[in-house]
Amino acid sequence: MLQFLGFLLFVFGLLSLVLLLVGANLTMLTFIDSGGKLIGFVIRLLMVFGGVVLFYLARTDWEKENEE
Repeated sequence: MLQFLGFLLFVFGLLSLVLLLVGANLTMLTFIDSGGKLIGFVIRLLMVFGGVVLFYLARTDWEKENEE
């Protein structure tokens, strides 16, 4: 479940960044720009990196890491 959430966060963040470059926006993420364009851009970057981190953490086998 955490892996799926990380993937969705990554995809929506990346799609939102690409659409921001062409002047469009996802309707469900319009509230991000309420604090300003720079804050919106930073939040989108955090979505992308946060999604990658969640995906990586979900794929890590913690049992095997503790054995070594």
